[in-house]
Amino acid sequence: MQFRQKALAKLEAPEELDMPVRFARPQGRLALAVTAVVMAAAAFWAVTGTVSAKLTAPGILTRAQGSYVLQSPVAGQVTAVYAKEGDTVPSGARLLSVRTDRAVETVRAVAAGRVTALAAKIGAVVATGADLATLEHADGPADPLVAVLYAQGGSASSILPGAVVDLTLQTVPTRDYGVLRGRVLAVGRVPETREQITSFLGDAQLGDQFSAKGQPVAVVVQLDRAAGTKSGYRWSSTGGPPYAIDSRTLLSGAVHLAAQHPIDWVKP
Repeated sequence: MQFRQKALAKLEAPEELDMPVRFARPQGRLALAVTAVVMAAAAFWAVTGTVSAKLTAPGILTRAQGSYVLQSPVAGQVTAVYAKEGDTVPSGARLLSVRTDRAVETVRAVAAGRVTALAAKIGAVVATGADLATLEHADGPADPLVAVLYAQGGSASSILPGAVVDLTLQTVPTRDYGVLRGRVLAVGRVPETREQITSFLGDAQLGDQFSAKGQPVAVVVQLDRAAGTKSGYRWSSTGGPPYAIDSRTLLSGAVHLAAQHPIDWVKP
């Protein structure tokens, strides 16, 4: 009964329409103003500001034309080896001699290049078509190196020619000598198969390594030259390492992608 009496009393009371209504306290208005300013600043930054990103991919130092594998044209026993790993030889230079049942055959370089691997040693018995050596296409030791990155197909579409690249070499301590500088020279149009990578690098193991996560896109990076360094290339440190860098060195490349406005991320 007490509850009913209070309800009836409230119905009989005036509605107090002449009393002022407070919509928000001063603290609430301040919070609302701050929120509006922050949102306006965020919208302005989203339209006018820029955000940079990097794409990282594994790769290797090599020559622009890649390598080729020299195979034995005959079956027999290797009796002589005329070159060693690291030698640069002209086209037609003799590399090995193989004694067959009929005669001693000389195996020559198909094209000028640098010997990066010798699979056959003196005394080894080889079959026709067996791998004897791997040569990197090069006219001389002064031919410039390039870095070839193998980026996964979906991410490679954001890489543009001319983009800055920071290269971290496995043989160069980054803490001491920094990273090697370069720029994107070319981006492959289609992903490459394991066989294509193996053919270009002349190494089946590297073909397996770079295609382990799927068919990647090859990104060729031109190294920045610098006459004042021991390596002949530009580094993030003053002089880079106090020794030359060699081809066939594995590395990791960080490609600087084009800066974007944050508003672009929400555009359809």
